Amino acid sequence: MATLATESAPQEHVDPLDVSRPELYRDDLWHAPFRRLRAEAPVYRCEHSDFGPYWSLSTYKPIVQAESLPEIFSSQAGGITIADLQDGDIKMPMFIAMDRPKHTGQRRTVAPAFTPSEMVRLTDNIRTRTAEILDSLPVGESFDWVDRVSIELTTQMLAILFDFPWADRRLLTYWSDWAGDIEVAKDPARKDERRKILFECAAYFGELWKAKLGKEPTPDLISMMIHSDAMSEMDQMEFLGNLILLIVGGNDTTRNSMSAYAWGLEQFPDERARLEANPALIPNAVQEIIRWQTPLAHMRRTATQDTELEGQKIREGDKLVLWYLSANRDESIFPDADRIIVDRENARRHLAFGHGIHRCVGARLAELQISVLLEEMAKRRLRVNVTGEPERVSACFVHGYRKMPVELSRY
Repeated sequence: MATLATESAPQEHVDPLDVSRPELYRDDLWHAPFRRLRAEAPVYRCEHSDFGPYWSLSTYKPIVQAESLPEIFSSQAGGITIADLQDGDIKMPMFIAMDRPKHTGQRRTVAPAFTPSEMVRLTDNIRTRTAEILDSLPVGESFDWVDRVSIELTTQMLAILFDFPWADRRLLTYWSDWAGDIEVAKDPARKDERRKILFECAAYFGELWKAKLGKEPTPDLISMMIHSDAMSEMDQMEFLGNLILLIVGGNDTTRNSMSAYAWGLEQFPDERARLEANPALIPNAVQEIIRWQTPLAHMRRTATQDTELEGQKIREGDKLVLWYLSANRDESIFPDADRIIVDRENARRHLAFGHGIHRCVGARLAELQISVLLEEMAKRRLRVNVTGEPERVSACFVHGYRKMPVELSRY
């Protein structure tokens, strides 16, 4: 079916298939509208939303097609989220929101931080820090898994990647939460507050940059930028943009997948038992948890020319929202997709890290950190028992958790 009929309506009309509404994610109600979109209109024009009109791409095939044609479906023309830049907004160029060839040079600059050899080098450090955190947790007492485990582990890793002052590492979480909150676009007062906070972030990192100028290269992201032709001459806003990209990417993907490990396996205790009985399933289970959670729900592209997608006529300048969250529940690719199946054969086909030239540069590191967490939990025979409904992020970009009460037990 090409489109779904909706009544012509004034701007206040709520399209039931407008999947940008934050309450869908806050209340975990996004499943039904996406299920309908996948079945009836995988490329659907939503005319009325708080972010303006947009095309929803909700199934696997058209998303891969759009990602495979970056010259037609641009990251740079309109940015990477459903929220449009408005007058007075901070413009922060970043390589994920660039097209070739500039994207290629900047991505190549930071890619060496995430090579297989770097993962080997980092593994012992990740394992040691994970063990320390797990050994500090109470067994049989309630605590917040998001704060004590997910945030702490990812923030520590970011501090190492940036050679960031250890005592201030929670600033990275604070900046990431502000930078990734697209709901701010609807509130002028909060937009002003975010602008102030992100300039504080830029000033802090500016001092770290100055401290490394003229020094020998070191294996951290700031040094890599300084010693590269593609990024050494960035202006302040481009520097800030790439920092925010790496902070949000490094924070939200790993952090919310670690939380999904706790929440998701609580929903499927039979699969949790299978994983506990067979730790060799951990590498595949990590991919399945990332698929099931999809910690960044969407990316946005902008059409650079008139074109067609799944029979729909896309016009130059149209906004397309690629709902990775929905594609990862596409039953034609992932049978019984709403379930976590720890030995799912094709779990690695998920789109949680994107596809094509913009696939997440830090995917290996995210997978490694989550794998080590599951391995260290298994080594201690620890089980996470969620004791109450989690508090979720109220937004359609970062798909995650703010708080999650849990107790640990032994099995």
